[in-house]
Amino acid sequence: MGTSGSKSIDGIGAEAAGVGAAGGGGEAGEGAAAPEAWHGGAQLYVSLKMENARISGDLVPHVCGSEPIIGSWDPARALAMERELASMWQLSFVVPPDHETLDFKFLLKPKDAATPCIIEEGPTRLLTGGMLEGDVRVALFKHNGDDEVLEFRVFNKADIVSPLELAASWRVYKENFQPSRVRGIPDISINVAPTHGTEEGSGATLELDLEHYVVPTPTAPPNEYPANLAATPASLIQTGALQTNDMLLNDGIQSPSSVSADFDGHSNHKKNTETWATDSSKKIQTSGLVESKSVGTFTPLQKPDGQKGMFIDRGVGSPKLPKSTSACSLASGLGFGSAKTMPEAAGAVAAAAVADRLHGSKEDRKLAIVLVGLPARGKTFTAVKLTRYLRWLGHETRHFNVGKYRRLKHGANLSADFFRDDNPEGIEARNEVAALAMEDMIDWMHGGGQVGIFDATNSTRKRRCMLMKMAEGNCKIIFLETICNDPSIIERNIRLKIQQSPDYADQPDYEAGLQDFMERLMNYEKVYEPVGEGSYIKMIDMVKGQGGQLQVNNISGYLPGRIVFFLVNSHLTPRPILLTRHGESLHNVRGRVGGDTVLSEAGELYAKKLANFIEKRLKSEKTATIWTSTLQRTILTASPILGFPKIQWRALDEINSGVCDGMTYEEIKKTMPEEFESRRKDKLRYRYPRGESYLDVIQRLEPVIIELERQRAPVVVISHQAVLRALYAYFADRPLREVPDIEMPLHTIIEIQMGVTGVEEKRYKLMD
Repeated sequence: MGTSGSKSIDGIGAEAAGVGAAGGGGEAGEGAAAPEAWHGGAQLYVSLKMENARISGDLVPHVCGSEPIIGSWDPARALAMERELASMWQLSFVVPPDHETLDFKFLLKPKDAATPCIIEEGPTRLLTGGMLEGDVRVALFKHNGDDEVLEFRVFNKADIVSPLELAASWRVYKENFQPSRVRGIPDISINVAPTHGTEEGSGATLELDLEHYVVPTPTAPPNEYPANLAATPASLIQTGALQTNDMLLNDGIQSPSSVSADFDGHSNHKKNTETWATDSSKKIQTSGLVESKSVGTFTPLQKPDGQKGMFIDRGVGSPKLPKSTSACSLASGLGFGSAKTMPEAAGAVAAAAVADRLHGSKEDRKLAIVLVGLPARGKTFTAVKLTRYLRWLGHETRHFNVGKYRRLKHGANLSADFFRDDNPEGIEARNEVAALAMEDMIDWMHGGGQVGIFDATNSTRKRRCMLMKMAEGNCKIIFLETICNDPSIIERNIRLKIQQSPDYADQPDYEAGLQDFMERLMNYEKVYEPVGEGSYIKMIDMVKGQGGQLQVNNISGYLPGRIVFFLVNSHLTPRPILLTRHGESLHNVRGRVGGDTVLSEAGELYAKKLANFIEKRLKSEKTATIWTSTLQRTILTASPILGFPKIQWRALDEINSGVCDGMTYEEIKKTMPEEFESRRKDKLRYRYPRGESYLDVIQRLEPVIIELERQRAPVVVISHQAVLRALYAYFADRPLREVPDIEMPLHTIIEIQMGVTGVEEKRYKLMD
């Protein structure tokens, strides 16, 4: 049985309790609910929005009207709308569900008080039952006389908030701010921004030249079409004796699987298994080395039976084989399919993964997320984002893009005729590459992979039945259907497709490419059949993260649940996320680990420079927030920043160094040489005595990542080296093995720009 619901607002991270209280709202657009839905003193939480990407910053949208919105038609007393995004303004209020019809108008109010207001054209707007009547799409303003007409898109949403929901939200909101029994401080605390804004700052501050501080990014992310970053089609590429077989590659952080790994006896992959074993034995005869991609060197690999072999390892450190055959047998008996006896993640994540493997069927231990949807609906972007998230959590995940297979096998310059439903050759060719990609994905899963993201239109039941048949006994399939009904978003996606896709790289004429793609799109639309079979997740109009719907059917298990939770909180709204370490602390000067010291003189200077930077960079972003840890060096670094709410997260505290807290690394090496050596060999998994490992840090940072994905306004995160390494690895899609060594210099700001085109990075160094 399926469920659906609109996305709501959490209490965590909200700027005020009232916002958190609104989180229990119902479906968008349900203002005309039956009278019984309003019983018990329920209220309507109404949100009015206006959008115009080209509006000047000197004109601020306002609302004037009758009670209980404003209570005055005087433009001088009009209520300003809050800027939610660069092009979006919002006004929210609560009214009784049985309120009389409210009448109001939008107006544009120049910042220069001497300039008259511009009132929207047309009749007065009416609000009944929380919903707008009449034409609600566009607001028109005549600017500079009749010479220029400004056009705003208007949105309206009303959520029912019951007294029980209000009380529950308020209780949860307050509980989040109660002191922890362990540490004596709240897990989250909020300092509300002062009423005065940063406009009262000095004029010299606003003259700060941000570009002067820009420094090169050490490892800039590849500027590549997302589909090209998917897995290499192993079944279509031959490289001679050193053929790259996906079954030999380990993208995770574990020790490599033994070449004698048990594949659970899947008969339909017997041939592939035998071929792989034969190829491996050939390599054993020609080479007795292991290639470690992280360091580019070769180290001997000793098999349990004493033979030497070659294994390409993308993991960390030297490979470790089980100490005994019984360990291998135990791992195989538990259904891990290899010598891996533990998942890559830590704590609760690992425990849940083990439970799923122990109690689920064989095919449930491997998961295939099969994308479904028309072209230009954001499938590939969703696939890339989900792959990045699951990898960061420690799950071995790989993205398989069927379009990449098609281009490799049949070339990129295929016209729209290739995609016609009455072209049998085209249908056969497309089904062939889809089957090849599915076979590669299943082979990879048999070699240790856990989650495969299968990226294609998969727009017919026949195609999906073919995939389900191939998956039987090998993996569990969940269909992820992306549906978009917004013409502006579809148009934008089509434009990006023609500009970036290799399918149109050799087409210099944009209009010709557009015509071909539209014909291809029509060919898909003729045969498109929405998902109604099996386990599925439907993302309906969720690109902007507002007013969308997420429907799920027959979804169970830990990992599928995490995927649903991630998808319901993610969106593509462009906004910057700024990461920076605290200013230099006294422990930094002394070279000591951990602690809770104050800032040095250089750290105090950086705090002032950072405040000036934030004032300049985010001066027009009134809804931005500052996040810090609960340690005083981050709080002191944020203290000079005015005009923004400050939120303290215990999850952002530095890695717990346990008994080593306050020591220098030289002291650790001298007094605890075994601990020092263990950390040197494997910084990712190493856990300080009575402390944490990097994997532990990643686990506790998952709520922070979800909240960063959910935010639509800029966020400044002031935290610590280990924590920021883990956060940065998520956004930059860096392998977990690299997390402990990511460069995270002091007095430097890393700006992550999140949007529809992916993740872009810019760095500012304010001090040497």
